[in-house]
Amino acid sequence: MFPRPAQISRPSARYSEERIVSRPKTLFDLLIDLLTGSIRGVKRRWQRERRRRKVGRAYDMAAEIARVIPNGCDVLDVGCGNGFIAHHLSAMLGSRVVGVDLGISSDAPIDYRRYDGAQLPLSARSFDAVLLCYVLHHAQDVRLVLGEMLRVLRTGGLVVVYEDIPGSCWDRFICWIHNQQWRSRTGPCTFRREAEWRSIFSSFGFESVAERPLSRWRNLMHPVSRRFYLLKLKA
Repeated sequence: MFPRPAQISRPSARYSEERIVSRPKTLFDLLIDLLTGSIRGVKRRWQRERRRRKVGRAYDMAAEIARVIPNGCDVLDVGCGNGFIAHHLSAMLGSRVVGVDLGISSDAPIDYRRYDGAQLPLSARSFDAVLLCYVLHHAQDVRLVLGEMLRVLRTGGLVVVYEDIPGSCWDRFICWIHNQQWRSRTGPCTFRREAEWRSIFSSFGFESVAERPLSRWRNLMHPVSRRFYLLKLKA
């Protein structure tokens, strides 16, 4: 015989309240919460600081480049990375700056084209200047890259090159570390001395307009000797 509905036992209100009341936090729990929150806060601040430094360095380099490239020039940034140099430079020059790299997209809002490392996805004679900011040592075939650069440059076009120069034992050590970090993504790096770069640039018909060393302390995380080259395509 089935019991009547009124006879079905139900848990008491007191029992239900006991089930939903969580146990009070101990001192250990509070310390864990405090530590977790502090770690999250430090991580957020570190990410913001890294972004500020990245954007700030890009701005400084863009300002330096803008001093040697005339306003209104169409500029191509080969190996643009996060795209912030191209982004700042476009505003400084008041002109079109296109960025190309191996990735799917850039962080900065720029005219970005994906590059396969062989042929630039751009038409011939379409740019007045090309940037190669710490890019050439990543090239698996530097002559192919420079040949493509020749194809897209207009007559009398300018080329801005930044390169790491392994002059001392310390520089070679830093370059070795850089190679270990990047070889799985771009292939092995090839670092050259000043005379080697001059010879390569000259063989492609470029004349040196300006050349100077750069401080190794520009990037404290990568303290290596650097060099700046401003080249012009011979008419």
